[in-house]
Amino acid sequence: MDATIPRRRPPGMAALLPAVAVVAVVPTLITGSGTHAQALAGAAGSGLAAAVAGTLIRKASRDEDAWPSGAGIAWAMFLIAAVSFAYLAVGSTSDTANHPRPADALLLLLLIPLTIAMRDELRVHFDAGDRREIAIDVMLIAASVGAILYLLIRPPGAGATESGVAGVIAILAASQFTSFAALTLWVPTVSHLLQFLAFAGYSIATVLFGWMWTRGGGGSGDPWLNAIYVLSPLLLAAVLTLVPHGVPVPRTKLRLARPILSSVSIVTACGALASVAVLGDSKAIGSLQSTLLIVLLGGGIAARVVANQVASTQAHQTVEEALTRRETALREADLALERVRETNETIRRSEEHLRLVFDAAVDGFVELDEDDVVVRANEAFAGMVGMDRAAIEGQPWSAVAASVQGSDASFARLPETGQANIQRPEGQPLFIESRISQVPTDPPRRLLLARDVTSAKVADQTIRSLFQFLQDRDEDRTRLLRRTNSAIEQERNRIARDLHDGPVQGVSAASLSLEAALLMIKTGDVDRGLDVLTKIRQELAEEADSLRRLMAGLRPPVLEERGLMPALRESLMRFGTDQGVATEFTGSITRPIPDDLETLAFRIVQESLTNVGKHASATRVIVHVESDQSQLRIEVEDDGTGFETTEVRDHLRAGRVGLASMRERVELASGTFAVRSTPGRGTAVMASIPLDLALVTAVPQT
Repeated sequence: MDATIPRRRPPGMAALLPAVAVVAVVPTLITGSGTHAQALAGAAGSGLAAAVAGTLIRKASRDEDAWPSGAGIAWAMFLIAAVSFAYLAVGSTSDTANHPRPADALLLLLLIPLTIAMRDELRVHFDAGDRREIAIDVMLIAASVGAILYLLIRPPGAGATESGVAGVIAILAASQFTSFAALTLWVPTVSHLLQFLAFAGYSIATVLFGWMWTRGGGGSGDPWLNAIYVLSPLLLAAVLTLVPHGVPVPRTKLRLARPILSSVSIVTACGALASVAVLGDSKAIGSLQSTLLIVLLGGGIAARVVANQVASTQAHQTVEEALTRRETALREADLALERVRETNETIRRSEEHLRLVFDAAVDGFVELDEDDVVVRANEAFAGMVGMDRAAIEGQPWSAVAASVQGSDASFARLPETGQANIQRPEGQPLFIESRISQVPTDPPRRLLLARDVTSAKVADQTIRSLFQFLQDRDEDRTRLLRRTNSAIEQERNRIARDLHDGPVQGVSAASLSLEAALLMIKTGDVDRGLDVLTKIRQELAEEADSLRRLMAGLRPPVLEERGLMPALRESLMRFGTDQGVATEFTGSITRPIPDDLETLAFRIVQESLTNVGKHASATRVIVHVESDQSQLRIEVEDDGTGFETTEVRDHLRAGRVGLASMRERVELASGTFAVRSTPGRGTAVMASIPLDLALVTAVPQT
């Protein structure tokens, strides 16, 4: 069956053809056989059927999926209709139309549209290389069949007119039959078979009509012959308008069509030659006609032989070209194979290099398939997780994660989250970061890059801790500076008040007293003046003592008079007496201490003792001071209540800046300060201050 999609036709198309068939066939069947009326009815019916068929076929040939031969067949139908109507017009008035005439040769004009139709079909169904040989075969078969039909149709002893009409009829019948028979043989579809049956009916009717016409029976029609003339164009119209066009058949399915067609052409040609030889005498065919027929058939056979020779030569050339191309292709294939070998060698080396890079990489590499099964892993990853490489490969990732010692749920989610940690037996956790990449293979795979970032993580945590520590120290420094500035201002205000209320007032009063004593002496009251001067001397002495006390608050005089160690020992003894606690002083200094460092050390011990007296509730205090060639070390230890060292910043926020002040002073001197304390077990304050090595070594102070 045809593989094409049926075309849509107007709903009245199927009803029109049967209606025309009934209208055209019924008059031929009800009219008497062998009568002139029968001939006219047949001409009218065939003309009507051909006209309707030509119209329908012409209309259908304008569609996109129309038959290629539709236009040519439509014009052939119009010519048949014109001949039928002309016969009807002439035959209705005279019997002269019933006999052969030389003008009947105009029927050969039908070959033009039929040839066009056949050419259009050949273009669709035959390759360009096959058309020439097929055309030669078709023409040879048509000529042979035409010669045989000519011998059958031509009456014995016929004149030139009868012979000409017989030749025209034979050519028309043979051309129609042969052309579409060859097409049906080459493309054996239902549509082509129906088309061939329509033209076969036409050919049979044409041969029978020619037989009757050449024998003077053209004016008395046969009803069944006329019925064929009526139904054949209608069948052809039904095929070309309602039946889909046959699709081309692949060449692999038509290997027998060409030899069959060539064999038929030779057989029919031989049959035609035999018919000329056998029927020539009985038909009273002259030597000229016999010679023409033999020459025509022989020329056809010769053309077929030449075509075979040309085809053979072309095939030979094609084979030689194919062999040449084959040799060239083989050489190119050898070169391609050599390039493939080189490429394979390059790929092998590249693969080995990549494998070495994969195995020697510092970072861990793991290749996972689409089911998260480990395809391969390098030694770096195996060492990272503490497993053997052979135990990792071929295992699902979940199984590997469960087998890693010290891993948690984060390691199982490493391909998704990119972060995991493993708790090592020695206590230091292993931090791992990963990146996942898609490998475009079939099936797809993923490449996991795992990196040990423990050092970076520890460094980051250390940096964060130091940063937080620096932030806290900066806050402490800010608070201390604020408190220090406030204390400095308060101290300045106190000194100013003390100077104003004490020495300044005393000096002012002494100045007024001096003026009074001077007046007394000038007036001669010397005794009273001397008494006033005596009082002035006592007042100035008292103000001098006040100034000494004020200066002692700024820098203890004992430091100026006796040095650091005696000053510290005396201060500790006075603290023990005032607070009622046992004290102990140890240590020695092996080199001179700059004045500013002495003051700093004295203030550290003084502030520490003040804190002990206020907060420690201690029963024993030990002060240890010593130095070497590079630094001065100070330690004040008590057995008091102690405190949590983490609460230092809370004390600072609460305004208790003693420890922070000491730390700040020590660090400003490029030293180190530390506090060691445990609740219920006392406190130890330790400071280490670098010394100037350029100083000359002095006698130790004890």
